[in-house]
Amino acid sequence: MENLMARIAYLEGLAEGAEIDTASKEGKILVELIDVLGELVDEIAAQQEEVDEYLDLLDDDLSELEDYVYDDDDDDYLDDDYDIYDDIFFDDDNDEVEGDD
Repeated sequence: MENLMARIAYLEGLAEGAEIDTASKEGKILVELIDVLGELVDEIAAQQEEVDEYLDLLDDDLSELEDYVYDDDDDDYLDDDYDIYDDIFFDDDNDEVEGDD
């Protein structure tokens, strides 16, 4: 964004150095275009700031949600030696998948 602002400033300097006649139709158009470009860059910068602030808020909310969902303190009821899938899908005798044959 700073690059665009620098380029707009450069164009303004060129327009002043070229002593563009602002009374002519072409001069009015060029000066107005440069002004509009400057305003567009300012507006884009302001919008980018708002988006960055919004993304920061979303990131904070997501962090809070992750802490709530993935909180390790609530995992005390799980036993690391017990695998729920062993009892559901495998027969203890032959370790094959049980099916509805």
